[in-house]
Amino acid sequence: MRNTKSEVLVNFICSDPLGVTIVTNKVSLPSDLLIIKNYVKISEKINSSQVNSPCLPQSKSYLKIIGILYFLHGNMQDCLTSSDIELIIKQNHIFNNITLMSKPRVIKASPKLDIAIIWVNIWDAQSGAKAKGFINWCFNVGKYIATVRRANMNPGISQCKNC
Repeated sequence: MRNTKSEVLVNFICSDPLGVTIVTNKVSLPSDLLIIKNYVKISEKINSSQVNSPCLPQSKSYLKIIGILYFLHGNMQDCLTSSDIELIIKQNHIFNNITLMSKPRVIKASPKLDIAIIWVNIWDAQSGAKAKGFINWCFNVGKYIATVRRANMNPGISQCKNC
């Protein structure tokens, strides 16, 4: 693809179930992203429903959420799942500006405690500005108060979007 208004050249476009990957000859400007988005939306070889909003590559930030019960509703058979956490994040306004990098990972804090630790990896700017804005924030999950903390990279969570 080549647009005479731009010096950006698209070398490669790949569509897969996770989204659309586009490789260019140099870093795109916001105006270039709009041109690319319009081109991809009209392409017959790409499912246009996969194209939300083009964005530049981002860094990853790692957070953990503490203070949520591991067993939902006090039922020992009903453990907290990644899907439950995704729903909590979608419903809570403080998380409006984040995009999850992978499914959250839920672990029980210890065998004797009914508290979970949730590892959440998000797409962020290189400076980690989004993650910094969440550190030490508290929010309610039912009658419990959860707190967001900084975390190191978690080896238990897949780091590759294609995994």
